[in-house]
Amino acid sequence: MTGVPASAAGGSSGAHGARGSAAAADGARSEVSGSAPGPDSGGRSARGGKIAAAAVNQASVWNVANLLTMLRLVLVPGFVALMLANGGYDPAWRSLAWAAFAIAMITDLFDGHLARTYDLVTDFGKIADPIADKAIMGAALICLSALGDLPWWVTAVILGRELGITLLRFLVIRYGVIPASRGGKLKTLTQGVAVGMYVLALTGWLATLRFWVMAVAVVLTVVTGLDYVRQAIVLRRRGIAERAAALEEKEA
Repeated sequence: MTGVPASAAGGSSGAHGARGSAAAADGARSEVSGSAPGPDSGGRSARGGKIAAAAVNQASVWNVANLLTMLRLVLVPGFVALMLANGGYDPAWRSLAWAAFAIAMITDLFDGHLARTYDLVTDFGKIADPIADKAIMGAALICLSALGDLPWWVTAVILGRELGITLLRFLVIRYGVIPASRGGKLKTLTQGVAVGMYVLALTGWLATLRFWVMAVAVVLTVVTGLDYVRQAIVLRRRGIAERAAALEEKEA
């Protein structure tokens, strides 16, 4: 930097050194922002800053939380292939399918937690995470029903609830966000355990146990779904009332 020798000169050249140091600092800032120093460099610096911020945002898509979500999406076709391999009734292939399903469920537990804890939330993650979650669960339920291991009405109830609540969230998003309840989290855990037990080729008392676990999962699915509908109605009414009150206050 040319400002360094000038600042070290001392004596009558101190003022020139100060100006040189300022110029050097300005030059360093211009190198970071990607624009040349000067009186008219404000607009270009702002544009450079926006480009740098956009680059950072694009890079943040490839964080560990989103990579786990992507892994879950990739596991969906692999799970289906393993589930249906050799006619779909081979215990060995079903065990491998269960392993893929278990990995997907575990990543579902961790990616959201990592995103919130380490500020890794991105628009991609907000969209891809629920898609990946419903994709692996939907693939497992459809495969099980297609193989005759699970009644189709169970698959219809669970998938219908999941898709319906997702649509409901979008419909009332203008009034607020419906938070995830403890019942909803318990429902997700119970569904994962029940479906995982059905993926495995279980016999005897374990086959009986999985029936009852699935029964609990179905009940929780219906009950929590109705609770979300109630919350959506309350949220919508409250939002409409608040908007009406704000409008009246503005007119007054």
